[in-house]
Amino acid sequence: MPEAEAPLAPDEQVYYYQDDRDAKCPFAPPPGLRALNETAPVSRGRIWDGSTPWLVTGHAAQRAILSDPRVSSDDKRAGFPYPNRAMAENAHHHPLTIFNADGADHARIRRMMTRPFTRPRMEALRPEIQRFTDDLIDKMLAGPKPADLVTALSLPLPSLMICALLGVPYEDHEFFQEHASVATRSDKTAEDDRRASEALGGYLARLLQKKTEEPADDVLSDFAARIKDGDITLPEATLLCMILLIAGHETSASMITLGTALLLEHPEQLARMRGIEDTKDAAPAVEEILRYLTIAMFGQRRIAAEDFEFEGVQIKDGDGIVVPLPAGNWDPEAFPEPEKLDLTRDSRHHHAFGWGIHQCLGQQLARIELQVVYGTLYRRIPTLRLAVDRDELDFRPADALAFGVRELPVTW
Repeated sequence: MPEAEAPLAPDEQVYYYQDDRDAKCPFAPPPGLRALNETAPVSRGRIWDGSTPWLVTGHAAQRAILSDPRVSSDDKRAGFPYPNRAMAENAHHHPLTIFNADGADHARIRRMMTRPFTRPRMEALRPEIQRFTDDLIDKMLAGPKPADLVTALSLPLPSLMICALLGVPYEDHEFFQEHASVATRSDKTAEDDRRASEALGGYLARLLQKKTEEPADDVLSDFAARIKDGDITLPEATLLCMILLIAGHETSASMITLGTALLLEHPEQLARMRGIEDTKDAAPAVEEILRYLTIAMFGQRRIAAEDFEFEGVQIKDGDGIVVPLPAGNWDPEAFPEPEKLDLTRDSRHHHAFGWGIHQCLGQQLARIELQVVYGTLYRRIPTLRLAVDRDELDFRPADALAFGVRELPVTW
């Protein structure tokens, strides 16, 4: 059995992981999180339930721990550092997914989900992403000013793409966006979480059953065929499709919005982006913006599967481990002057999509969506600007699963 968490010394100062970002610099990680690396790349932190898992903040240390077979993603083990109460209360209901499986189980599940997301397949979607982007910008330009970039472009574009890829009818987008938004809310209750999951699960299960009889060239049809062949059960396939649907639009939407807000504060960098003619040439800039923003605020969560020494500390079997990805991406050892947005920087070694075997499955799709949007929006609307003061933007709290802005009023 895992040992109980070691007590802290009475005078030991522990960083509270959900500290808010600085209102004067909201795009940067919380100051306290950044300061941890000045002391050590691994330290204790306190989370919402009062527990004190290890925080791995250094870039090199993050790579090492996320590749270490001595740590587990099993969220049913006592001591797992859940992001919030709702997830803790519902963990015992969770079947195996790419998020909470290890070893051979994880490899088996990931193989079933990888085929549609290979780099060549995603690159083949670039013309369609470009067409959707131009159509949405046309509609925004023809509409009233100011416009909310979230509803005009940021949310519709990735929703359209993930619907086309999965085989989900886009006309149902209001339904699934409403329930998917619960997944990234920090104030959700366990009951909120269950209701949203049941609604989305029932919807996708019906689609999967329909695809069994009427297959098409899409991901749901691939899963329907696997169900028919006995490779996977309907509940398992439903959950995996739910993960793809939620992750496929929420995070990209946040990046489109936040990236725009960030660039509007850096006119020299925005001018560099505006001069791009081939969206493929936006790739280096996209990597730097991904590094700078790193919207996965909750970080990657693990639990030690045995006792071991790591970066000079003794980690015990059953200790929780949190890997705050923004801290690694602002580690000056890996990115000199991390507070400087530099679209010419080589940022390809960032951790915005995680690291190791659990890296984000849809990262290639997200990259191409961002390349197309960033390489198109500012060129087509060169006078784009915020329609409100930056201080009026409603940023999500630091304990949200994904950092973002609820609305981005823009004009031109």
